Amino acid sequence: ASAVASATSRIRVGTGGVMLPNHQPLVVAEQFGVLESLFPGRIDMGLGRSVGFTDGVRKALGVGKDAAERFGEQITELLGYFDGGNTVRAAPAEGLRVPAFLLAIGTGADLAARHGLPLVIGVHRDESRTLAAIERYRAAFRPSAQALEPYVVASVNAAAAATAEQAETLQIPEAWATVRSRTHGVFAPMIPAADVLARDMTERERTFYDEARASQLRGTAEETARALAGLAARTGADELLLTLNTYDPADRLDSYRRLARAAGLTSRAVKSPSLAGRS
Repeated sequence: ASAVASATSRIRVGTGGVMLPNHQPLVVAEQFGVLESLFPGRIDMGLGRSVGFTDGVRKALGVGKDAAERFGEQITELLGYFDGGNTVRAAPAEGLRVPAFLLAIGTGADLAARHGLPLVIGVHRDESRTLAAIERYRAAFRPSAQALEPYVVASVNAAAAATAEQAETLQIPEAWATVRSRTHGVFAPMIPAADVLARDMTERERTFYDEARASQLRGTAEETARALAGLAARTGADELLLTLNTYDPADRLDSYRRLARAAGLTSRAVKSPSLAGRS
């Protein structure tokens, strides 16, 4: 976040996110206090509840699977360092306002509502589950110093290219990387789409691959922009957060540029939250 903020001057820079069970809230508060002091008004604090991905990673971090059960308490403690509500003080953070966003799927939306935090929710391949979680969040939302009203950021993997056929291939490397993570417990480097398509997948791999592809949006810039507009209308999202990882970073930049143009965003307006993902 510091590197991105140092290289920019206008856009907001957020984390997506800090997995709080793996970090002490005091340390997180100090880090974000320093970031906000260096780049005032441009830092967002994305918080998640996942613990280490594998047993080995969890052991190295010194946390167990049950660490996620304290997520709600950790949020309260972390925010307390900013408003001065804790006995121990985090000097860099105290008195500063760093917007906190809770990253969640499913029941995590309920936690965001209880703490009065903006919600960042990944769009599930079964969209009805996402819509139900957002509805629960809005219904149970409690106003807080962070947000007076519910605020929803819908996160979706979206790609655009010159043709729908070209866009089809952009998300294949990431889908396969997801398969590898779920079957081997590691995040391996992405490989070209052609290499993925040439593989003879097992039934289990094919199932995970199809699931990863089901939640992705893709097409020409105009087609993907229409799909995103439909998603925004169905969810009532205040923002859309777009993600895309592909084998060639140039293809990712090209996709974002195409979508920015299709959305009518100028070079000075790309910071608009409507279709521009947070860094």
